Amino acid sequence: MTPLAEILRPKSLDEYIGQQHLIGPGAVLRTLIESGNIPSMIFWGPPGIGKTTLAMIISNTLHRPFHTLSAISSGVKEVREVINAAQEEEGAILFIDEIHRFNKAQQDSLLGAVERGTITLIGATTENPSFEVISALLSRCQVYVLKEFDENDMRQLIASTVRYYASQGITVDVREDEALMRISGGDARKLLNAIELVVNKGVQGVQGSAKECKTNVTIDNLSVTTVIQQNLAFYDKGGEMHYDIISAFIKSMRGSDPNGAVYWLARMIAGGEDPLFIARRMLIFASEDIGNANPNALLLANATFDAVSKIGYPECRINLSQCACYLACSAKSNATYMALNNAEAAIRRTGDLPVPLHIRNAPTKLMKNLGYGDGYKYAHDYSGSALGGFAEQEYLPAGLEGSRFYDPGNTPREQDTRNTLRARWGQKYGY
Repeated sequence: MTPLAEILRPKSLDEYIGQQHLIGPGAVLRTLIESGNIPSMIFWGPPGIGKTTLAMIISNTLHRPFHTLSAISSGVKEVREVINAAQEEEGAILFIDEIHRFNKAQQDSLLGAVERGTITLIGATTENPSFEVISALLSRCQVYVLKEFDENDMRQLIASTVRYYASQGITVDVREDEALMRISGGDARKLLNAIELVVNKGVQGVQGSAKECKTNVTIDNLSVTTVIQQNLAFYDKGGEMHYDIISAFIKSMRGSDPNGAVYWLARMIAGGEDPLFIARRMLIFASEDIGNANPNALLLANATFDAVSKIGYPECRINLSQCACYLACSAKSNATYMALNNAEAAIRRTGDLPVPLHIRNAPTKLMKNLGYGDGYKYAHDYSGSALGGFAEQEYLPAGLEGSRFYDPGNTPREQDTRNTLRARWGQKYGY
């Protein structure tokens, strides 16, 4: 039986839901497609947001030969076979799903064909291509970032699903959609899988299969939660569990539970997860969730990433376990992460404010005459002061004077930082 997600897969840009920043009227990718002249490209974004579908639509719209490979099950041999076939075709498109799982040799095998124009490459990845795609290949591709679906996109999908079932003689009454939204998490495939499970359950609970009768199915939060819990293994068979497990791993470390962290780490290792993927997540975690509460966490996480790069499986699993336990047991603080978020919010609110004259660079006489650098206090000139190399002056632009972005956490180390800032700045930043 064809899955609902496949049945409802859009065939044209006008049917495609979401990603309007790329394929809406006048948007960059739509303009390229309509011109008929597309570059090799990489779609980067979370699962279930239409990366494969968009590649297929591009092929259909341009009437190009379309070849597809999965990086999980394909190697250099399969890539060369497609390239050889494409030499006999005009404008062939090669779509590679999960291209981040290709190793360097596999990615190298694509270079010549992409450079010569034998194929137009469209790669799809859930990982940052700057880390996962070799620079030579990345430089030959445009990278487009696809966003997870918002509530409006998801409700459009729900409405299209209701219309489809109506055409099959089944009336679907969606009375509540909060559980659908929560379970899908912006993933269209998860959303459609969930609806399909609930509808099939409702139909079979009346009489037989969906093809045998006209019937009504009500979807509410209780029915969705009940059916999904009963069918969790089926629901995750497409690979979404990969993202749930890494989420559980991160949340266990954030919650300071080394037992949970090691359990989910073991699950990833048993499943053959890329160890560099795990190490990279811990490297991010060390700054995002620990930060200056324990700066050594970042050093250990970086050393772990380096060790994993050099050692590989199976031995590197020991390095991963050591780091995971250390991060889980460490003091936690997201103060530096929130400081950056706060500063970025201020920039969105106020725009690009000019740099104050006294802290501008003044490499030329004209700039000095214009006042660049006037009044700047060189901190080292104040090394003899009680505060040791500190001179009070304003470093933020006009309009943001006195703003506080960084608020140290309550860990012992950060309390020392707070006391130091209070001694230097007094109440200027509310410390």
